[in-house]
Amino acid sequence: MVIVPLLVIGFGVNLQYAIGASLISVIATSSGAAAAYVREGYTNIRIGMFLEIATTVGALGGAFLAGLISTGAIAIVFAAVLLYSAWLSARPRVEHLTQDRSDPLARSLRLNGTYPTPGGLQPYGVQRVATGFGLMFGAGILSGLLGIGSGAVKVLALDHAMRLPFKVSTTTSNFMIGVTAAASAGVYLRRGYIDPILSFPVMLGVLAGALLGARILTKTHPKHLRLVFSLVVVMLAAEMVYRAIRGTI
Repeated sequence: MVIVPLLVIGFGVNLQYAIGASLISVIATSSGAAAAYVREGYTNIRIGMFLEIATTVGALGGAFLAGLISTGAIAIVFAAVLLYSAWLSARPRVEHLTQDRSDPLARSLRLNGTYPTPGGLQPYGVQRVATGFGLMFGAGILSGLLGIGSGAVKVLALDHAMRLPFKVSTTTSNFMIGVTAAASAGVYLRRGYIDPILSFPVMLGVLAGALLGARILTKTHPKHLRLVFSLVVVMLAAEMVYRAIRGTI
């Protein structure tokens, strides 16, 4: 959400190359964090692998569309996603505990699970599997088209549609975005839009920032984090729209 606008607006990087560099950084950060979350038992691997079918197909389609759509149009779509993400981030998240109800399809695919809490393992049920699958296809398209993890749409699918507990939805989303980005990155690599000289320092910077952010997170109130993120994203979205209208992207 932040890397692509910063590269385009702050450093004058071509939008397609910025998207390619962003995808590489998404793969790196997702791979590092996903292993820890799986080991701790928060990630629902069965849900992640099932929904990856939709996101991977969507990501390939989005990466293909990126070569057919003008950079100005992509910037407008990007700005719309940024604004939605800012609105979603400003809202408090609600913890869902729905072990009493679950989708028959979820029971058939054995998607229901448990996650660790201070009081022991907490069971939960999965709802509206088909709706979540469809939303994940849309998340994949946005990931391939814009070079983002499309976390906002994944939250919409996992948290609001499938009603997963907060920690399960966030960790499962993190587990998935690396695979989604890898599918898109292959298309961008073939088209020559991944520049190692640009992608490598971006990846290192994001990894270093992620480690620092993890330390700051424990000392900062979530409300303040959501507010800062929302303000930054709104400003980036406004600048992207302005440049798209002027034709300077």
